This record gives sequence, C-alpha cells and structure tokens, in this order.
Amino acid sequence: DGLKDADGNVLHYDRIYTIGEFDLYIPKDANGKFKKYGSLAESFGDTRETMRGLIPSHVVFNGKVGALTGEGALKAKVGESVLFVHSQCNRDTRPHLIGGHADWFWDYGKFNNPPLRDLETWFIPGGASAAVFYTFKQPGVYAYV
Repeated sequence: DGLKDADGNVLHYDRIYTIGEFDLYIPKDANGKFKKYGSLAESFGDTRETMRGLIPSHVVFNGKVGALTGEGALKAKVGESVLFVHSQCNRDTRPHLIGGHADWFWDYGKFNNPPLRDLETWFIPGGASAAVFYTFKQPGVYAYV
C-alpha cells in the first residue's frame, strides 16, 4: 500500500537515504596512539581485546569519518520530502537533524505500526533501525548528527 502517516494517508517521498552507524575499535599502544598493522590478520588479537572493552574508539556514519559531508552530503531541495533510514547494530543511539525534526518517525523500522509525529531526537535501540520522514521547508545547511 505504500508509506502512510498515522491517519492512513499515503506519504510520498522524493529521496531516501540510508545511514548506517558503526562502532570502530582501533587498538592503541602504551602511549595512547592508534596502532598500525601490516595486515588485518596481524591486528586480530589486539582488536578483539579492544572490542571486549565495549568502548569504541570511533563512531561513524556509513563507515568513515565525514561520510555525510562534502561530496557525501545528503542533499534535498526546499519542498522535497526525504525518508531517512538509520540503523545501529551495537548500541542505543539518538540521531537528529539540526534545523529540522521528524515529521513522521517509525521506531524499530516497522512500517506497519503508526508513526510518531514531530520528534526532534529519535531513539534507536542497539540492533534496531528506524525511519524518519521530513519535508524541507527552507534552504540551509541541516546537520544530521
């Protein structure tokens, strides 16, 4: 039937963006500097130990620092509706769009459930995903954080 709001009205979006939030665990040496390895296999033991601490060295969107900036910026025009699909496989997260909000929000990525309306910050439990629908009302730079 397509995407619907809480009243069952069909929602049309112009763009869809998928954001994967990743935790990276890069080992550090005794001086607190990140270690370098000749191969992935060489890093395995240290990386496994770092991961057991459950404190990531980096948290990134779409696999790298700055992935959503510059050439990777998520672009939309005034009046366009965008569907953002955000996932985080490890920890709880609370993304939001500075300069905007969620016109509609589907927690757990469940489109069969009625969406919530007008949320500024979106809670996504670890191991889950969510979808956010937003129509851009004015020009500017909106930061997805």
